[in-house]
Order: sequence, then structure tokens, then C-alpha cells
Amino acid sequence: MAADSDEESPEPKITAERAAAEVRAWVTANVPPSWREAAERGGPAEVRTVRTPEEYRAWYPVFGASGLVAPTWPTEYGGRGWSVPAARAAEHALRTYHLPRLNPLGLSLTAAALFAHGTLEQRRRFLPPITRAEEIWCQLFSEPGSGSDLASLSTRAERDGANWIINGQKVWTTWADRADYAVLLARTDPDAPKHQGLTYFLIDMHQPGIRVRPLRHMGGAVEFFQVFIDDAVVPDAQRVGDCGAGWKVAQATLGGERQMVSGAGSGGVDRIGGGSAERLVGLARKRSADGLPGGWDEPEVRREVVRLWGEEQIRRWTNERIRDSAAVGRPIGPASSINKVHGSELNQRIQEMAVKLLGPDALAWEGDLDDYASGMPDEIRGLLRSRANTIEGGTSEINRNLIAERVLGMPKEPDPWRGRPWRELPRG
Repeated sequence: MAADSDEESPEPKITAERAAAEVRAWVTANVPPSWREAAERGGPAEVRTVRTPEEYRAWYPVFGASGLVAPTWPTEYGGRGWSVPAARAAEHALRTYHLPRLNPLGLSLTAAALFAHGTLEQRRRFLPPITRAEEIWCQLFSEPGSGSDLASLSTRAERDGANWIINGQKVWTTWADRADYAVLLARTDPDAPKHQGLTYFLIDMHQPGIRVRPLRHMGGAVEFFQVFIDDAVVPDAQRVGDCGAGWKVAQATLGGERQMVSGAGSGGVDRIGGGSAERLVGLARKRSADGLPGGWDEPEVRREVVRLWGEEQIRRWTNERIRDSAAVGRPIGPASSINKVHGSELNQRIQEMAVKLLGPDALAWEGDLDDYASGMPDEIRGLLRSRANTIEGGTSEINRNLIAERVLGMPKEPDPWRGRPWRELPRG
């Protein structure tokens, strides 16, 4: 299904100053007083001391109904239709109050494909529940035998009247256990070259043909899953783009994913553990205040922390500029690979520095002997989780190839199988 050239609601004329004023008024009227007072007293860190995740999830429909989750989106899709400067001013006014989006994969991955290639009916059906987090999304792309070479995937979709029947297996699916829907890339023509035989679907995760199995990572948490698909059904009305054009549609999702995991200012998932270079300053100062070596008083420590802080500010500004471009409909494109490579490697260095500032506390901690993750400091958890940053959203090696070929214009890597039918390709 090709994207419609529909006429969406015209953008209301609103200045950045007025947008910020509207947000402040909305916060006063809708954010619980204890949360507001904590935020105005100490920012996001203080908010976390007075608000539980469960309380925030229960309150979230208020945020979702405000249009402020995605303020640049047209009003009929759950936004406010604001300009980028107005939306930026709104985001700045909200930042102190720590109101994270609860459906980042829907907002960044699904929406990117629907805006670029979806029909008017698809956008009207799926985008408003995404902003309100009424329907949570995940991504069914990677497979056990098709990770970095995503286009070689083997999950099949076969036409059956007005429906498609899906069979296959996906892996490393973030939050598949809580998802209501998923974006799915499946093979519809095994006789076509691998990039040309794929089709993009929106699949209901709550059906008998889908089984989800958890994968526990070395930090002790479960956030990745295997998904087994046996005769699952997708209506043709939930196909995005033309048959065989799935690779083109997927590029919008992949660009959104790379941007989402690019670190500070990306608008994506929050970092855990050491969290940010700003937090490193606090860790280093605390170490000095406790009279311990390796803290803020030592010039080499201070120099390294400030260098990481400076890099993170540049990352934030770069990501905010790209978010602004995406918000007005410009494709993120292969340049997102630059952000993804730098952002993921920067976060690893930040997490490593956070652990370094722990000193001997990084070597051992009190906890349950039967559960190695119990009692684990957040900094250690963040270090272990950050190992995935250079793999998820496309490995750094694959993204460097994309930068070389699509940004710098260098020749493609030689591929003796290029143009051959998918069914003839060797697969692991």
C-alpha cells in the first residue's frame, strides 16, 4: 500500500513563546503537585524520589491526551501540529519535570514508516494510540540467521485471500513481552534477490500464532526476547508499502531506530547506570567529598569527565537538530549511522568512567548468592548493558559501511551473490 498524498490539518500558527507558556499552564493544571515541586527543587533526579514507575504509568494517559508527546504531529494523529521551534520550546519547558515517553519504539520506529510510506487510513488508525501508549510496539526484524545481514532473513509471508500467513522466528526483540503490535519484515518472494523479495507488515502480537520467550542478558535483566511465529495472520490492510518494497519501507524504521539509540537528545530510550556525563560530575565530586582517591580533585579525572561531558553536549545538539528535521518530514537518512556509531561508543566510554569512579566498589557488592544481579550497583549494570550499544540498531561495523558507501560515496563491498535469487544464497 503506497502512502497517500492526503491533506492533513494545517499547522496552527503558534510562537515558541506561546508554546512554552501553554506547556507551563498545562503542567500546573495536570502534573501532580508533589512531582512538580520535586522537579522544580531538583530536576529529574528529585522527581524519581517521589514518583514510582507504576504511578507514572497510571498517570500517563493525561500526558498522552495532551498532544505534547509528539507536538509536531498533526492533531488528528495525536499531536498539536506545532512547528519545530514551538515543539522545541515545549520540550524545553517539559524537561525539568521528567516525563519520558512510554512507547518509544512506536514513536520512533513505527511512526517513521507510517509517515513515509503508510496510507491515510493506517496513520489515522495506529498513530493516535501510539502517542497515548494505548498500543505498545516492538520490532520483528532480526533473526537467528540474519542479524547484520538483515536482508537475508527467512521468515515467510504467504498470501491467503485478504490475509497474509506468517511463519518464522525473530530474535533480540526489545519489549516483545509487553507489545500489542509489531512492525514485521518478512519474505514474500524467495525467487527475487534478497532486498527485493521483502514486504513490511504491522502484526497483532496478541494472537495464538505468536509465542514470546525471554532472553536474560549479563546485567541480569530481561528486555530482549525470541519470538516464534506459526501461522500468524496479518490482514493485507496492515501491509505498509507495495509487495516486495519492504526493504525501502524498513529504511525509515532503521533510521528511526539508529536515531533513537544515539544518546543524549535523541528522544529515545533512557540510558541506565552511569546514565550521563553530567552524572559523572556528581560521582567524581562525591568521591572527593568522601576523601577517596580518583575523584574530582585530581586533574586527570576532572579532565576526562569534562571531555566526556563536552562530547555529550555535542551529541545532544546534533540529535536535537536531526529530531527537528525528522519532525517536519525530512528523512533521517544514512547520516543517522554517524550518530549511532558515535552515540553508542560514547555511552560505553561514559559507563566505563562511571565504574572507574566507583573504585573498589566496582569489584564486589552485597547481594543474594543465588542471584548474581541482586545488589548490583547501577553503574555496573549500565556498563554491562552498554556492551549491546554497538550491536543493537545495526553493528558499528555495518554502520561504518553505510557511512562509507552512502555518505562518503565510496565503492560498495564486493558481493559475489548480488542479484541472485534469495533461495540460491548460502545461509548459516
